[in-house]
Amino acid sequence: MSQARLRFQGLSEGGSHYALVGVLDFQTVPGLLPDGKRMLEGEGPLDLDLVEVREANSAGLALLLEWIDLAGRRGRPLRLYNLPESLANLADLANLGPLLPLADL
Repeated sequence: MSQARLRFQGLSEGGSHYALVGVLDFQTVPGLLPDGKRMLEGEGPLDLDLVEVREANSAGLALLLEWIDLAGRRGRPLRLYNLPESLANLADLANLGPLLPLADL
């Protein structure tokens, strides 16, 4: 069975830095929802590094879009780093690329 988790990396530029680790698919994404809501409770910018995401499908893209939406409604900037090629391709295919707040480390 595949696994995924959200790991706190520390504070950065007045906000928080997290890493998303593992496989983002229809089995693992529901388990990440509670952790994501807790991640979004703080203040300041939120950096999410995806370098350790091994695989991802449309469920992973839906999860990121949900977190982006929730962060926006809470007035908390969310920046994505190291977006896996599989997610970038899915986003481009669905014309959702412009919705992803991509940043460089």
